[in-house]
Amino acid sequence: MKQLYIGLISGTSIDCIDAALVDCSEDKPILLAHHEHPIDDFTKQAVAALCLPGDNEIDRMGELDLQLGGLFADAAKQLLVKAKLSHKEIVAIGSHGQTIRHRPPKQNHSSGFTLQIGDANTIAEKTHITTVADFRRRDMAAGGQGAPFAPAFHQAIAPSNVESSAFLNLGGIANITLVSQGNIVSGFDTGPANGLMDAWVLKHKNAAFDHNGDWARSGKVNKALLADLKAHPYFSEAAPKSTGREEFHLPWLESIIENKHTVCNADVQATLMRLSCETIIEAVFNTHAENDVEQPSTLQTPSVIYCCGGGARNTFFLETLQSICDNNYADASIRITTTNEIGIGPDWIEACLFAWLAKQRLDQQPITLSNVTGASHNVIAGCIYSA
Repeated sequence: MKQLYIGLISGTSIDCIDAALVDCSEDKPILLAHHEHPIDDFTKQAVAALCLPGDNEIDRMGELDLQLGGLFADAAKQLLVKAKLSHKEIVAIGSHGQTIRHRPPKQNHSSGFTLQIGDANTIAEKTHITTVADFRRRDMAAGGQGAPFAPAFHQAIAPSNVESSAFLNLGGIANITLVSQGNIVSGFDTGPANGLMDAWVLKHKNAAFDHNGDWARSGKVNKALLADLKAHPYFSEAAPKSTGREEFHLPWLESIIENKHTVCNADVQATLMRLSCETIIEAVFNTHAENDVEQPSTLQTPSVIYCCGGGARNTFFLETLQSICDNNYADASIRITTTNEIGIGPDWIEACLFAWLAKQRLDQQPITLSNVTGASHNVIAGCIYSA
């Protein structure tokens, strides 16, 4: 008998709300239907403004929390219409919400915090479906980074016939999961994926994103700018680690350019693409080197990297990743592909994740993430808002 859950998320790029209908009755979740729900420009701007410190934040956050809760509820209801289902046929909704601030604990600080909005009370009330939300803060309470959460799901969907693989989520921020012999070896945010490129193309081309990376492809990588961008201390931090718009944002990029570089806009875009790709692949191999001594019996270089998220649609992004692997790590013979190969479209992995997390919460199952986030133990994540 099918166990139907809905997963909802709006990511760092704030491009839309992803809604996925997932059957969680088997060991491996099955995506049955999906819906991409628009976010109006005014709301996008309001979310982006809250992601950095500003004035009157509490009132602005309270209003936006309710507004986004309504949009998330609408996304779930539209998905039900598409799937021709009643709300009574859904066990629960898992809603990630919209992250507006993520301050993970640092080595020199005792604690951190994370904040997602999109009122779960509103979702439960408007959909008449039990809603699970607020997944990240329990992990932080146990001393973890509160991110990334995707590795637990990547482990669940990793193909059994591939001994060592990696999952790469290309949202505003990139996160990588290394799975070897069915176990999570490591998982963390590597740094920017699309976020900086999206901000740059919006400012200079008035486009939401660089379609297929065409603008980046037209430019030339500026090595001096690339070196300065890669000097950000986040890239040299050891895992567990997580990041977001708080670290990698347009004002940070512009301050580096204005202070030291004369470079055309297309070349900046090309350099940002190279920044994302190099730091991703370097993270894969640095993690392999760091863990090889500790886990020689289980760790192998991934033979395949399954890409998901909006960046998986960017052909130049995937070509650049493959080129870096071929030119710098040819002996590893890594193949870059997408999660289409394992039956879930790249755009829907994260929405499926939160449907799956809702089931884990209702089943009182801890999420196996302490070795990823650095938490003192695996936690039962999420708060339940009954219908």
